[in-house]
Amino acid sequence: MTTPKRTTPRLRRLLVTLVAFASLTTATACASGEEQARVVVTTNILGDITREIVGDQADITVLMKPNADPHSFGLSAVQAAELEQADLVVFNGLGLEENVLRHVDAARESGVATFEAGKAVDALTFQAHDDGGPEDGAGQPDPHFWTDPDRVREAVGLIADQVVEHVDGVDEKTVRANADRYDRRLADLTTWMEDTFGTVPEERRALVTNHHVFGYLADRFGFRVIGAVIPSGTTLASPSSSDLRSLTEAMREAGVRTVFADSSQPKRLAEVLRKELGGQVRVVELYSESLTEQGKGAATYLQMMRANTTAMTDGLTGD
Repeated sequence: MTTPKRTTPRLRRLLVTLVAFASLTTATACASGEEQARVVVTTNILGDITREIVGDQADITVLMKPNADPHSFGLSAVQAAELEQADLVVFNGLGLEENVLRHVDAARESGVATFEAGKAVDALTFQAHDDGGPEDGAGQPDPHFWTDPDRVREAVGLIADQVVEHVDGVDEKTVRANADRYDRRLADLTTWMEDTFGTVPEERRALVTNHHVFGYLADRFGFRVIGAVIPSGTTLASPSSSDLRSLTEAMREAGVRTVFADSSQPKRLAEVLRKELGGQVRVVELYSESLTEQGKGAATYLQMMRANTTAMTDGLTGD
């Protein structure tokens, strides 16, 4: 029989150290696992809003990059997998994220909790405007609810409810306090927008945009939507020559001389209107569907709305 070798003190110390290290590593992994509750958000506008609500209570992954088009951005295989590993997915819905919704559906079918913000806040429908548009979308839900800060306030409370219900480990009091704090900032934004838009004379409260995106803002703050260069609720559509002709006629009748174009989209079509109307049209950029990088003018929802309100007011009241 072979006699087992005795464990030396040095070896015993080494074994104790390895066991302790393994235990510490396991404990750290478990602890970090508890801290890795994840909320995945599709658009960067909703991403900013959700971060204000969640704070440091969970990781927030935003799929849409700054300056992207929500109608056309897509996901990598890694991002698609992140959706199915989330505790909660927050998405705009109502057809906005056209290339992403199937991945959201797949996540829901795999058991992930999902929240469609646009559907939950009393959605408006696209209307036929003075230019006859939106050509293919009249009567369909309008997904651009964030242009009305009051609807965003409603969404904030609902997102907080979803986070508390579906994201393990969050502190409900903290989430509710964050939501209440942000709600107050949104209320201040609404008041400021009312005061600022109040300087626009009634006869100049007419909007022409790159595509139909400001229906909620118009409804909330008393503007008329004359039409859009792209007669649809999506940037993936394209105008015909008859669409542009109808729009220029509507603009002449309304006396409109300003077109608002999304900063993330080419302005070529809006420039066409400038030529059609004899060079008397101004093209004013807005941040209508995407936030920007930090320091680029609209890194947060609040910055975006204030920048847009100022640009719209100046565009409609300037000579």
